[in-house]
Amino acid sequence: MSFHKAQELLKLAQMAASRYRGISLPEISEEFGVNTRTAQRMVRALENTFPSISIQTDSDRRRWWKLRDASLIGKQGIYQRELVALEMSIRRAEREGAKSEVEALQALRDRLMATLPSSHARRAEVDAEAVLEAQGYACRPGPKVKTSPLVTGAIAEALKAPFSLIIRYQGKQDAEPRDRTVEPYGVLLGTRHYLIARDPTNGPGFRRFRLDRIIDARITGQAFVREKDFDLDAYAAQSFGSYHSDAEFGQVVWRFSPAAASTAREFLFHPGQVMTDQADGGLLVTFRASGWVEMAWHLYQWGDMVAVIEPNELRDMAARCTQRTGGTLP
Repeated sequence: MSFHKAQELLKLAQMAASRYRGISLPEISEEFGVNTRTAQRMVRALENTFPSISIQTDSDRRRWWKLRDASLIGKQGIYQRELVALEMSIRRAEREGAKSEVEALQALRDRLMATLPSSHARRAEVDAEAVLEAQGYACRPGPKVKTSPLVTGAIAEALKAPFSLIIRYQGKQDAEPRDRTVEPYGVLLGTRHYLIARDPTNGPGFRRFRLDRIIDARITGQAFVREKDFDLDAYAAQSFGSYHSDAEFGQVVWRFSPAAASTAREFLFHPGQVMTDQADGGLLVTFRASGWVEMAWHLYQWGDMVAVIEPNELRDMAARCTQRTGGTLP
């Protein structure tokens, strides 16, 4: 058996041990990019190597392979690339102010490292740190909005239950902060972090509350029933960044010049984007969203390599942004 096939067999065994039902042939085909016949050969190798494997057939007559004894899998330890990925996730969460995620990921990392011999653990940490520095993740503070850990912690706990929250919030039009009782549905992370919540006193719609304007947050202990059809990803897709405006929502069309088209094709500007190649080598990008100011900030980086076709208001705003050094603050 080649080293590559041995690695695939270990990965297959890990999948069979970690998943509740085990693995099926279609999942193996998708995960490893192989046809059904090759997937069958892989599970036969799995059966021969791990005699404790169990096989069950569900109501759809699909077979599942489950590895009950995972002691051999645990002896692999943790690979450098896995520790690097975990450390990168922790640092991203730190930069985004996601305190509860940082704590959970750090606890997971510490438990994993505790299972390793001290010499192995130290070597893995040193190697991971070197890779992080080389990739630019070890020291990349970047601009971010300050948020209170107590506020983000309360929001995280309220989202789990879910419980309603009493937030002390100062909106743009408020002379003084005031208490609001809201039903939290999620958090959007961006230049500004927003709590997505419903304020029952202001109708059934969802609102965005800037986390940096939430002075205090307390869990009421009162549960509420989440709207079952709410989709945070779909809600977030209404915006280009983290800011949303019903008045601005609509079709957006950008045209990238032939010189910038190849670079633009590498970007996911929006989850619902449609890219259309032009006869002269240019590229049209079309999507539906709001948040013209954040779009203008992004377009500034492309200079005269991009033109706004729609909407007219964004075209005018983008033109003004390239001509001034000050203005709207992030």
